[in-house]
Amino acid sequence: MFETVIFDMDGVIIDSEPIHMELQYQLFQFYNINITPAEYQKFIGRSSKNMWQELIEQFSLPATVDEVLQQDRSLYHARLRQEPGLKPISGIPELIASLDSENVKLVLASSSSMSSIQLVLDLFGLTTFFHDKVSGADLQYSKPHPEIFEVAAGLVNSSADKCLVIEDSHHGVTAAKRAAMKCVGFRNPSSGDQDLTQADLVVDDIRHLTLDRIRDLVAKPENS
Repeated sequence: MFETVIFDMDGVIIDSEPIHMELQYQLFQFYNINITPAEYQKFIGRSSKNMWQELIEQFSLPATVDEVLQQDRSLYHARLRQEPGLKPISGIPELIASLDSENVKLVLASSSSMSSIQLVLDLFGLTTFFHDKVSGADLQYSKPHPEIFEVAAGLVNSSADKCLVIEDSHHGVTAAKRAAMKCVGFRNPSSGDQDLTQADLVVDDIRHLTLDRIRDLVAKPENS
């Protein structure tokens, strides 16, 4: 019997990748960084801290990681508060309410900062549904390392075999499987051409992911 569902945020709860990409390219232009969309895609699912650590070193930028992250978050938070008609991804509020009604523990595990996580949950009225939250920005390792999901499970005292992760990126799916958890890959067109083949189930629409389908997936033996 499963007891915990761990949600990624960007690309799963909020369709934020187009916004992130637009704002990151503003920063790339500010710092005279030349990054192609294909090169940028490899960073999807990883923390901004991890990305900027690499870019600052690669391009010898005259800025610290903390300085760039502060710019990044200020731009992002202002954009979210001003974005007209901002809504969760279709099916997410219903899925979360359905899981909560069955006393399933819900944890949000995102590579975004904790302030970004809290802002999104508050804007969508979802804060009270989640038992806990984990920010990859506060951890030593970034996805595809499994640390974020191991920490998430530990916060609600769930073993890996009783957890299911919902992810939209290759790095996120890889991290979930390395944590020995079942994983649903959500194919979000905004997240680019992500390799989700490691996922136990891939869906193109969150509305197709029901409570019964999750139960069956978690109960299914590996490699069956």
